Amino acid sequence: MAVTLAFAGKGGTGKTTLAAITVRLLGEAAARSVLAVDADPNSTLHEALGVEVERSVGEITEEMLVSAGESTGMPKETWLEYNVQRYLVERQGYDLLSMGRPEGAGCYCYANNLVRGCIDKLARGYEYVVMDNEAGLEHLSRRTTRDVDVLLLVSDPSVRGIRTVARISALADELKIGVGARYLVINRGAEPLDPVLYAEAERTGLELAGVVPDDRAVTQADLDGSGVLAMPADATSLEAMRRVVSVIVPALRGAAL
Repeated sequence: MAVTLAFAGKGGTGKTTLAAITVRLLGEAAARSVLAVDADPNSTLHEALGVEVERSVGEITEEMLVSAGESTGMPKETWLEYNVQRYLVERQGYDLLSMGRPEGAGCYCYANNLVRGCIDKLARGYEYVVMDNEAGLEHLSRRTTRDVDVLLLVSDPSVRGIRTVARISALADELKIGVGARYLVINRGAEPLDPVLYAEAERTGLELAGVVPDDRAVTQADLDGSGVLAMPADATSLEAMRRVVSVIVPALRGAAL
């Protein structure tokens, strides 16, 4: 059974970067297999990883609803599974699936049910699933993924950011999403934080898993398009997230982070 880690938070906090770093760290820890899922309709996880995506699940779904199976005679579910596998980005240490967003009008309940079943079946073949979500948890609310083992709520070092993740945590409860554990991560911060921020974090009821410093290596990876996998091993953001992952995933099957 895959261990699922989902990232969410206010826009612009760097959650996508932290999700990509986590994919790298799990791969370096000799995880048997890692599936990265870009569940943010504004898909940028592939850029953070430094790879290209040919087609998203949203685009595949659109085609399925219009013409899937007409020439092959395949059932829609079989056609969907085949094409999700076909356009899965496979790299050393991880695979990437970009969800995207269907662009057409109308109800997507039927399509979403097929997608959910397809992704659930795909995820069973991995040791870890790392999911990057938009702030509103749209894909979680549509039950594209039912449950997560760890929900990482990412904030910048601001009161508003921390209050935002508290609201996202409350939304997860309202949607009755099964969450094994929840943690707060402060990105682009410097320890020690202002006491006001520690107090605000405590009010959320979330455990503060760590503070990730602003890192020039992240900026450089963005500027040259190389992605976080090309960052030097001693990058400060990598070191900080290594400590965070060691806290939030205690069952790493004996692998040292």
